[in-house]
Amino acid sequence: MLKNINPILSPDLLMTLRSMGHGDEIVVVDANFPAHSMAQRLVRLDGLTVTAVTDAILSVMPLDDFVPEAAWRMEVVGNPQAEQPIFDEFRTILARHEGPDCSLASLERFAFYERAKAAYAIVATGEDRLYGNIILKKGVVRPV
Repeated sequence: MLKNINPILSPDLLMTLRSMGHGDEIVVVDANFPAHSMAQRLVRLDGLTVTAVTDAILSVMPLDDFVPEAAWRMEVVGNPQAEQPIFDEFRTILARHEGPDCSLASLERFAFYERAKAAYAIVATGEDRLYGNIILKKGVVRPV
């Protein structure tokens, strides 16, 4: 047990986050995502939602503020402008941890897959909402 650490952050996930460097990316995905076949490193958090896991990750990991975009969601197939309710939840979480100017970019499905394959790690959740997938680019932890 640790003080002030979200209990969703399992030992494996904490080790993964701590091992990542500036610019590395982590992908948090829903239950339909082909995580096993794509992941260089896989952390399973079955039974948890993608939004709860994203919120927990961002409680300890800053996003990259040296680039114009540091968070991406998957576009809806056949309708790239379509909004899913989970997208607003992602935006709320990003704003809570990174401020109101933090944006949620989008990637076409296969571009999202290619980026996920290259990511440092993938976290597979039990999320059952469609398009519950997000990529996060790690930023710099500055001295206090």
